[in-house]
This record gives sequence, C-alpha cells and structure tokens, in this order.
Amino acid sequence: MTNDDSLKYFLKYVKFDTQSDDDSLTVPSSKKQIKLAKEILQDLSNLGVKSCKIDEFGQIWAFIEGDSNLPTIGFNAHMDTATDYSGCGVIPRLIHNYNGESILKKCGSLIDVNDFPIFKKYVGKDIVVSDSDTLLGADDKAGISIIMNLVEFLISNPNFKHHPISLLFTCDEEIGRGADHFDSQKFNSNYAYTIDGDSPYIASYENFNAAHIDVDIQGISIHPGEAKDKMINAIKIAMDFDALLNPQQVPEKTQGYEGFHHLTQMCGTTSHTKLSYIIRDHDKQKLEEKIKEFYNAKAIIQQKYPKLNELVIEVGYDYKNMKEIFEKDDSALLKIKNVFNKLNLKLDFVPIRGGTDGATFSFKGCPTPNLGTGSYNHHGPFEFLVKQEHDLMIEILKEIVKA
Repeated sequence: MTNDDSLKYFLKYVKFDTQSDDDSLTVPSSKKQIKLAKEILQDLSNLGVKSCKIDEFGQIWAFIEGDSNLPTIGFNAHMDTATDYSGCGVIPRLIHNYNGESILKKCGSLIDVNDFPIFKKYVGKDIVVSDSDTLLGADDKAGISIIMNLVEFLISNPNFKHHPISLLFTCDEEIGRGADHFDSQKFNSNYAYTIDGDSPYIASYENFNAAHIDVDIQGISIHPGEAKDKMINAIKIAMDFDALLNPQQVPEKTQGYEGFHHLTQMCGTTSHTKLSYIIRDHDKQKLEEKIKEFYNAKAIIQQKYPKLNELVIEVGYDYKNMKEIFEKDDSALLKIKNVFNKLNLKLDFVPIRGGTDGATFSFKGCPTPNLGTGSYNHHGPFEFLVKQEHDLMIEILKEIVKA
C-alpha cells in the first residue's frame, strides 16, 4: 500500500453527486444515491465480502464473519450529502504537507485561513479540499472510506482475529430519513458506531431532543387603498410573533448544552403566512418549555389582534436524546474507552448539537454512539479532510473489532 492508498475510496466516492432531496417523496429521495450504492457494493464484492446487498430502500447491508464467541459490532455511515450546498462536480484535491496558507481553488474561490483558522492546526499534514465550487462530501463519504479500509484490511489479513461485523450504509441521513428503514434484527449487532463526526478524538452519545413547529397565520387582505381598520397583514403578524420568542435562544447565540429555536422558513402573503421552526434541547423538560413559549406568543398575538382570522400551531416530535439508552447499556462506551486507552489516545465525550441516525438505532435496540472521521467544515465549500486523522480512525476501528 502506498502512502495515499488509504484515500482511494474517498477520492473516488466524493466524485459521486449524492445530494438528498427534502422535497422528494421517493425512497431514497434522489436516485443518484443508488449510483454510489452500486459502486460501494461492487467494491465490497471485489474485496471478497460474500454477504452484501442493496435493499429496496437503497441501503447497503453487509456482514463479515468473525469469532462467533464474540458479540457482533456494527458500523454505519451515510451516502448522501447535505441539501445546503451542491455536491455536483466535486474535484478533490490532495495537498501534501499543507503550509498553513490560504488556499486558492482552481475554480477561483479562496479558502481564507483568517476566516477559518482551524486550517492552521494542520500545518504539515496532508489535507483534501474540493477544487470546485462545491462541498467536498467528506460528510459522510469519509466515514464510508474509513469503514471500507477496515474491510480491506480484514479480508487481506485472515489471521487477524476479530468480532463478527455488521455494516450498514444508509441514504437520506441529511434530511432526517436515514434511519427510517433501520431493522435492528437484520443488523443483528450488540452495539454499533456511526462514523459521522469530525475529530477522531471525540465521541458522542448525547444528541438533541428535537421537535418542529409550524405556525399558520390567517390574516385579512383588502385593497391597501381601503385597508384602514380592516387589513390584518399576516406577514407583519408573523414578524411580531417571532419577535416574542427569546432572542438569546437561537443557533447563532448558543453552544454546548444550550438549546434553541430556529426559524427555518417564512413564506406567505398578506392573507396567509407560515413560519417553520425547529426546536432543540438536550433536556426534555427544557424542550417542552421552549414549545410552551410558542403558545404564550400565540396568546399575546391573539390578544393584540382580536380580529385575526386564525393562528394555528402544530408541533411534531422528531427524535430523542440517546443518552437515556446509554445510561442503561454502556457497552459501546466502555469498548471505545478501552480502545483509546490501549492506543494511548485522549478521548473526549462531547454532545452532538444536532441529530444522528445513531439515536434512532439506539432507540430501536442497537446502542450506537458516534465517532469521528477527521473531516471538518461540513455542508459547505470550505469542507476538508485530514488524511492523518482519517487514517487514525482506520486504526481505531481495527482495535474496536480486534478479538
């Protein structure tokens, strides 16, 4: 294996446009994800993995036999990329011995290290960026690459004793549907890991409790020349409504365990306007308090505008904090603690300020914390991967499955 061979899967997979589509009702949400799935399946087959297939939902299931006296360990990564930024026409560029300076892409745009000082941390390392005006796709093709390198190592080293291993590559994680068709009995793992984070020195077993809220406002529209004491402008009422929510509990002003409400969409007319929010908090009680704030705002608006036609609030719950699962079964956490100790690596547990397929896996019977990939600045054109950290994750996975 040459020095760059560990990146061969990554550099190939990021060239596949696999952006999911939140507006699509198909499964997976975009057919182009299937193209990558078929490529991965072929790679698994070429490596000699006999038990692997794509199901009707575009997911890849694979199993690698190991010591039957040991529990099965699962690994997961997702094939789609974020809706936030295009992943079409990715041109990966490997920079050896990065010098810490700003990077001029071939497409003409600049990655300014003054805006993204995290790059300076990796002077002397080998990094991968996208030379096109796209995201790189390391989220989560870096995770797929790490797992594929593990598979290649195990197949190439039959004397390496290891746990039985179950693999699952999913679609549509970025739009919250990645775990919709997860079958814990089919996965048949005692515990698993999503390989979908950033730093290899961080693991996560806590995530936000999540809800979404739609606020539907029916105003009264009339010709503006005749509007005095008659018009009730739904757009302005929507603005008033949002202003009643705590201005400090928004994503741009919170961190760590601090939850938030986030206005994701506002659309409408004088007569009808709709606000869409996501609500997040690690603490279930605090999540409910944030939801209550919406009903308080509704009461104030209705009092201020007694002639308002209608203001309806609809609340939906999306996923829960998987921490409660690990309070009952911490096997997966103990395993990685031991692995990091053996490798003499520092491990920090950091809560996820978002969701993870692992949360749903956990509540469906397979405790699944999240591990890193060595990639950063996800969901945009400044995304990059650090080869040395990507390779470290391969070594960590080898130690996890080692008998």
